[in-house]
Amino acid sequence: MTKNNKVVLVYGNFNIIHPGHLRLLHFAKELGNKLVVGVFTDKIAGNSAHISQDLRLKNIESISWVDESHLIDNDVSNFINRLRPDIVVKGKEFENQINSELDTIINYGGKLIFSSGESNFSTFDLINKELSPNIKNKNNLPLDYLSTHDINIDDLISIVNKFSRIRALVLGDLIIDEYITCDPIGMSQEDPTIVVTPVNNKLFIGGAGIVAAHASGLGADVNFITISGNDQTYNYAKKSLNKFGVKTTINIDESRPTTLKQRYRCKGVTLLRVSHLHQGMIEKQLQDKLLQQFTNLADSIDLLIFSDFNYGCLPNSLINKIIEVAKKKNIFIVADSQSSSQIGDISRFQKMDLITPTEREARLSVQDYDSGLIVLAEQLQNKSKCKNLLLKIGENGVLIHTYLSDEKKWETDKIPALNDSPKDVAGAGDSMLISSSLALSVGANIWEAALIGSIAASIQVSRVGNEPITYTEIIQYLNK
Repeated sequence: MTKNNKVVLVYGNFNIIHPGHLRLLHFAKELGNKLVVGVFTDKIAGNSAHISQDLRLKNIESISWVDESHLIDNDVSNFINRLRPDIVVKGKEFENQINSELDTIINYGGKLIFSSGESNFSTFDLINKELSPNIKNKNNLPLDYLSTHDINIDDLISIVNKFSRIRALVLGDLIIDEYITCDPIGMSQEDPTIVVTPVNNKLFIGGAGIVAAHASGLGADVNFITISGNDQTYNYAKKSLNKFGVKTTINIDESRPTTLKQRYRCKGVTLLRVSHLHQGMIEKQLQDKLLQQFTNLADSIDLLIFSDFNYGCLPNSLINKIIEVAKKKNIFIVADSQSSSQIGDISRFQKMDLITPTEREARLSVQDYDSGLIVLAEQLQNKSKCKNLLLKIGENGVLIHTYLSDEKKWETDKIPALNDSPKDVAGAGDSMLISSSLALSVGANIWEAALIGSIAASIQVSRVGNEPITYTEIIQYLNK
């Protein structure tokens, strides 16, 4: 039988349609001509059904790849035997489990395939437009999400108004971002190289420094402990952080430069990035100094943020000692460990109240490059023992994975990206990290905190370069 005549079946609960589902459905559609999706009824799904079966079925029907959809109200093997699809597709996470439907599939000559789809494919933006036309309006709040979690704007404003009560400490790598604007000259006649000439440059605080600046801009009382080289970039950093109202302790390490990341941009596009840095771990003497500086402040802080870029500022031994002290003093602790062009492991920050990895960072941590997003989130939670997880999925928004202690279960939801016209995505994760952390620190639930973080990220990507998010910007956004 040719591919054009094959029927492919996928089935599940489909509570919230997220990119992991889209990847699976995209993969399944490519295997045949007709894609059938089965949705378990409320009776069959039981406690796993968080949304009514009619709404879950309607969401599946709205996806253009799906040719046919059905509610499954009895044993799935019976459904498969009636439909007799050529191929049944299940997520990669089911491959090593008992699959009771396998005998049925084999008996009529079908095939069972396990895959969660590729982690990146170019048609995501098209599917997002089909699924939720309203979410692609610039700076628009997700109304379904607000309704699902009983969130109103006045509550969000009240949460943001409480940020000024928080005493925060940011620990991590200081980075300076330099944006070099260029004009194009043309193509080199000697080799196929684009030639540009720099016409302007601008420096921005980056790394853990911008996290601290965001916190200050949002109204918190902020301390920042970091390391730096003894150079001209250090002088800029010290002056800028002081201007932003951050109480900064910069420890000089003569063996390294202050991390400088240069972006060469032409007509709104980044052509090249050049990083001046040293990735070796700081010496033990300097580690002891940072630990003492933290200990001196520990009694006067409510929130501790590890902003790790894996450039050597936060060795494991130092992290563990700081966490031990912070736990004893009941400090709210969050962590982010960025691995965009380097290797890191977010799970080395154990028992955090919140972690905010990208999908890539999560997969690096658990060494799983196949499973769907929810399974990935569960694996990372099990490894890191975190309470709340915001899984950043780029242009597709953020996946929230949290433990509901009252109901003794984990729950997952998704917020789409709130800005469909980003000018510069650098710094979106940092703004989400600090604003979500502040919200949780003042008593917000994870659903409210994640939304406030998404709003901050939406504001951040609307401009070029890392500028601190301010309290006023968040309030103006909400008041719209």
